[in-house]
Amino acid sequence: MDELMKVARDCFYTPIYMKKNRPAYKLSVLCDSDKIELVEDIIFANTSSIGIRKTQVERTILERESVTIPYQGLSLSYKKVFHKDNSYIYPEYQSALEFSRKYCLPIKEAFDSLKFIYGEKYEK
Repeated sequence: MDELMKVARDCFYTPIYMKKNRPAYKLSVLCDSDKIELVEDIIFANTSSIGIRKTQVERTILERESVTIPYQGLSLSYKKVFHKDNSYIYPEYQSALEFSRKYCLPIKEAFDSLKFIYGEKYEK
């Protein structure tokens, strides 16, 4: 998956059962059309797969901007997204992870704290 993530937008696997109730994993990869051949090469070189099913999908994305806030020696990164007349703030995972480690918090509490910090700084 590390090799795939270098060229794909996202990838994940799902445990499944194949015919005759054999356990397996389904590998799903989302990539741009110009990367398909490279993704296929990675899959065939690194898995036991002998075939790939492909489906074209459409993607709707929200307008977004990146926001960075300095906070007690950390650089906290967020995505601010916009939908119609609303905006939403999402802390970046890496910032939440660093915050959770620095303050010995569970990652969920770190996410909540980062949203609070953003609100204190920008939504007064």
